[in-house]
Amino acid sequence: MPKNSKVTQREQSHEHVTESVADLLAHEEPLDYKSSSLNVGGAAGKKVPQIEVPENDGRPAWNSKLQYILAQVGFSVGLGNVWRFPYLCQKNGGGAYLVPYFILLLIIGIPLFFLELAVGQKIRRGSIGVWNYVCPRLGGIGMSSLMVCGFVGLYYNVIIGWSIFYFFQSFQYPLPWSDCPIRKNGTLAIVEPECDKSSATTYFWYRQTLNTTSTIAESGGLNIKMTLSLLVAWIIVCLAVIKGIASSGKVMYFSSLFPYVVLFCFLVRGLMLKGSVDGIAHMFTPKLEKMLEPQVWREAATQVFFALGLGFGGVIAFSSYNKIDNNCHFDAVLVSVINFLTSILATLVVFAVLGFKANIMNEKCVVENAEKILGYLNSNVLSHDLIPPHVNFSHLTTADYAEMYGVIKTVKEDSFPQLGLEPCVLEDELNKAVQGTGLAFIAFTEAMTHFPASPFWSVMFFFMLINLGLGSMIGTMTGITTPVLDAYKVQKELFTVCCCIIAFLCGLLFVQRSGNYFVTMFDDYSAGLPLTVVVILENLSVAWIYGTKRFMQDLEDMLGFRPYIIYFYLWKYVSPFCLIVLISATVIEMAISPPGYNAWVQELAQERFQSYPPWALAMCFALIAVAMLPLPVVFIARHFNLMSDGSNKLSVSYHKSMMKDISNLEEQDEARFILGGKPGEAPSSGPARKPFLTPGGNKPMDSLNTLISVSPPKS
Repeated sequence: MPKNSKVTQREQSHEHVTESVADLLAHEEPLDYKSSSLNVGGAAGKKVPQIEVPENDGRPAWNSKLQYILAQVGFSVGLGNVWRFPYLCQKNGGGAYLVPYFILLLIIGIPLFFLELAVGQKIRRGSIGVWNYVCPRLGGIGMSSLMVCGFVGLYYNVIIGWSIFYFFQSFQYPLPWSDCPIRKNGTLAIVEPECDKSSATTYFWYRQTLNTTSTIAESGGLNIKMTLSLLVAWIIVCLAVIKGIASSGKVMYFSSLFPYVVLFCFLVRGLMLKGSVDGIAHMFTPKLEKMLEPQVWREAATQVFFALGLGFGGVIAFSSYNKIDNNCHFDAVLVSVINFLTSILATLVVFAVLGFKANIMNEKCVVENAEKILGYLNSNVLSHDLIPPHVNFSHLTTADYAEMYGVIKTVKEDSFPQLGLEPCVLEDELNKAVQGTGLAFIAFTEAMTHFPASPFWSVMFFFMLINLGLGSMIGTMTGITTPVLDAYKVQKELFTVCCCIIAFLCGLLFVQRSGNYFVTMFDDYSAGLPLTVVVILENLSVAWIYGTKRFMQDLEDMLGFRPYIIYFYLWKYVSPFCLIVLISATVIEMAISPPGYNAWVQELAQERFQSYPPWALAMCFALIAVAMLPLPVVFIARHFNLMSDGSNKLSVSYHKSMMKDISNLEEQDEARFILGGKPGEAPSSGPARKPFLTPGGNKPMDSLNTLISVSPPKS
């Protein structure tokens, strides 16, 4: 033991022995996790060898608190904040959607995020080691989490590859998706029919970028451009995570902060555009009746769930590199609030730009339909008497067109449908909800073509998407590598490179010409239900198997203050109930919604919903089954002693004799946890209680007896 340790100093000063005992308990030898208090399924009474290890177990650590916070923010704030949250907000009542979202963030998001941070920080292992440690029979939680990370990482990096392709295409003026290509047929030049039927940005996305097939069954071979983009994406990710947090932590300084710079720049520029205020007003005009619909609450809960990255293992992995006394409660609240505010900021940006686009499209609609009316007037299909006298076709406003449209529709009621006139209402344009790739690669790119200096804004936008995706991919890869490196002594760099190579080869499925449909499949089926099951088992294993009261006491010992008692009830009752409801709603939604995808039909130049063929349907359910398979397999194997319970040495280990009275804590009066001190109160000045150790009614003599089995400290 170091000469300047508390124990040595107090021995030299001849202080009372019980204080030395208390300090010795803080420097006990490591022990197999099976005999720790946090292990519920370990065998009791086994003699475990006592091995002394240095206080620093050699585990990597964050260089600073800021680096860690940026890593958690980078992982939780991803592409979904930019293209999923605004869509849900528009679809589910505008400003009214923020109410259920914020409520569910408080009762589900922050408590479960806090729970994952706490167990990772204390046990100092990745997802597999943590849940093996808590309850070996539920060790499949960590393995399922790792499987989901693998599935998500495969297709998520494909999206980064798409962004890389658009990023490099943005270095030209005019932007390549600003106009439809011209096809020459001899001396005749015509607009590409597929582009003419849709739009320039839609054509560039489906034909020139993806070169997509009309069905998922048509492979079409590899898309070379997308294959090279995917290779570049995996090289970037591999370089970012190859040294663990030593490299990824430094990358996070840029990848986490740069998107905010771009978002603020886009917000300022967007607010200067004509029609931006219309978009923002439309976005936040609350439709309060929507709050009564169960579907709104289900989608809000799902978005909260995935926005924070719960269940992926990245949160646990990042927190496992923290100091044991780090205030993870503050971290949980801070990161959750940053995530929520980022979603609001992204929503403002998206709808400022889409409001500008809606005004342009509405003006274009007015011009096109005014030309139709002029044609009908010149051919005497319509009478000039139908046109209000103040209307000037040279300077036709949307209000003038709306008045003229209303008169014609009233007078020509019977033959009006044959005229083919459109109402050209701004509200209709704003109601055209888009999400995901449709928002980023079609709607937003189309709006940017109308920006002054459009290549600059396009470069900034897609560089932002790359950084948002990179932050989430680093967390996802850490959720894969950390548990494996904890369990097996393999070289970090070699293992990371092998993972990236295997992932790239598997990712070739997504860069076929039909690859976009597989991205949709994996997004819909590989993560949703399995992750929800993983998180509810995490919640139940801590709150009901290990015990919420014990966990609350552990947190007090670890943090130095007692968390708010509301967490006790949220973890034990509210969160499990909400998650069970969410799982039920998800299963019902999957049962009543026909499994399928939106295919791009080249002949029609539009999307059309198609059902999955039998083999693809089997693949969908195989993704769910494979992701959740470790849960029952590990439970059965360990229940019948067919599988090792993962008794690798953990950095947080406990002496068997210190644990003999741990079960007494569950019998203690609940008032101890309810009537205790408030968060933030100073810890007692007496001897520190051992984390994960609260024997009921131990007397000084009991502790002195325990000291007999502890080897004497070395000077």
